[in-house]
Amino acid sequence: MHIHLLQHGPQHGPARLTDWLDSMGHSYTVFHLFDGELTPRPGECDALIVLDGPDELIQTPPDWARAEKKLLNRYLDGQRPVLGIGLGALWIAEALEAVIAPGTYPETGWHGVTLAPESPFDLPERFEAFMWHRYVFSLPDAALPLGGSDAAPLQGFAWDAGRVVGLLCHFEVTAKSATELFEYPPAAPATAAGQRYLQSEAAILEIPKRFHDLAPLLDRVMLQWLARA
Repeated sequence: MHIHLLQHGPQHGPARLTDWLDSMGHSYTVFHLFDGELTPRPGECDALIVLDGPDELIQTPPDWARAEKKLLNRYLDGQRPVLGIGLGALWIAEALEAVIAPGTYPETGWHGVTLAPESPFDLPERFEAFMWHRYVFSLPDAALPLGGSDAAPLQGFAWDAGRVVGLLCHFEVTAKSATELFEYPPAAPATAAGQRYLQSEAAILEIPKRFHDLAPLLDRVMLQWLARA
């Protein structure tokens, strides 16, 4: 399979995703839309991955975002698998007419996720994932939820029998990619209560094993998602 990945910022790369695709024998192209690369044409890949990006792209979408959202709608209307992570999941949810808005609490670092009883995801009932978000989404019509954390009750969804997946939480992050995120840390809320789910860089990097533990979770999600191809 050949897969297109849409990247929205220098600190929001594919991280472990490209290693996984290489290991499974898939080819891929990363489009650096933030750096002036053109949005790919529809139909030129077997599956589409829409990566995370900075919050300002939600608040003030750049000109190139229009072409990307048009492409995303084409793939949502088609039959090929689509995966969104972070910002990518928010834009998929928006395209499916769900609500996206700032969450009550931003989340950074490591947080537990409890799988929803009706979740279609092949994941443990309770697992730890990496978070880096301020915005959240509601569940699109006809979608099934992944599950939630204490701060964000909806951490992902599957739509069209799992052909389309949106993940607010991250399974692809590595210690290196997490460190890069701190080059432009998110603005902290004004109140102490609003900061309760934010972790420092030192706390995030303290236990390297946490990043390795994400690999089998990513493997499960990717195999289940690409089975639709």
